[in-house]
Amino acid sequence: MSKKILFAGAVLVVLAPVGAFAQSGGAAAGATTGAVGGAIVGGPVGAAIGGVTGAIVGGLADQQQPQFRQYVVTQGVPSYRYQEEVRVGATLPASGVQYYEVPQQYGVTNYRYTVVNDTPVLVEPGTRRIVQVIR
Repeated sequence: MSKKILFAGAVLVVLAPVGAFAQSGGAAAGATTGAVGGAIVGGPVGAAIGGVTGAIVGGLADQQQPQFRQYVVTQGVPSYRYQEEVRVGATLPASGVQYYEVPQQYGVTNYRYTVVNDTPVLVEPGTRRIVQVIR
């Protein structure tokens, strides 16, 4: 147990400067998402590592989510029906899903968005992995 805590501390020390240089909005949202996911999988150590990893990955800041959700609604994007749980880390199918560019004003142009089960999500284009669920 103590080795895991020491390892997590070392990872945090190494990755903290990288997280500090990430965009503040995306980093905050990513850190929160990563910490929650990490806590579920690995307890307190997982939360610490997940939070740092999430901060590096980024996403929309909490205050941007309602505005982005409204933007998606006005675009009239059709919803894809997905049989699995819509969650961060889920990989969408290779066909049948339409992806759209995120406007520059949101600062996450490296992702695409789509609507899955009536919920907007940000997706990593190369892997089709959901990186953020917009509530």
